[in-house]
Amino acid sequence: MKAESRLLEMLTGYAASHRHPVNVAVHMVGIPSIMFGALVALSWVTIGIDGFSLNLAWLLVLAFFAFYLTLDALFAAVFLVVASLMTVAAIRVGELPFATSASIAAASFVGGYLAQFAGHAIEKSPPVLLKHPVQAQLAAPFFTIVEAFKLLGLRDELFDEVQRRIEARGVRAGGDG
Repeated sequence: MKAESRLLEMLTGYAASHRHPVNVAVHMVGIPSIMFGALVALSWVTIGIDGFSLNLAWLLVLAFFAFYLTLDALFAAVFLVVASLMTVAAIRVGELPFATSASIAAASFVGGYLAQFAGHAIEKSPPVLLKHPVQAQLAAPFFTIVEAFKLLGLRDELFDEVQRRIEARGVRAGGDG
C-alpha cells in the first residue's frame, strides 16, 4: 500500500471518531499529557550501546519518528521537533526526586487517559484504544500533529479528501455512523 493511501486511510479512520470539537480539544491536551508521563518514566531507564548511553524516552521518540516517516515526512519532522522538546522537559522532570517525578508522570499519564475517555463520552464513540490498543498508542501522537496542521489551516487539500472519505462512509458529526 502506498504511503499516501495508507496515510489517508489512517486519517479517515481516526477523524471519523474524532469529529466533536470538544473531543478534538481534549485530545490535543490529553495525548501530549499521556506521552509526557510515559516519557518521564522512560527517562529513568538508560541503556549503553558501545560506550554510548541513551535513555528509553529518546529511543521511543526515535522509533515513533521512524514509523511516522513511512506515512508523511513533514508530519514526522514536526513530530520530531515537538517530541524532542517534550523529551528534554521529561528528562528534567525525571531528574527530580523520584517521589516528585513519579507523581508528575502518573498524574500526566492517568489524567491524559481520563480526559480521552471523557472526550469520547462527549463524542458518543468508543476510544480506538479499546478496539486496537497498540495501534492507538502508535497513532495518537501522530494524529495530534496532524490535527494541529488542520487547526492552523495547513494542507487543506489533505483534510478535504479525508472529509470526502468520511462522508462516503456515511459518518455524521458526533461519531454516529
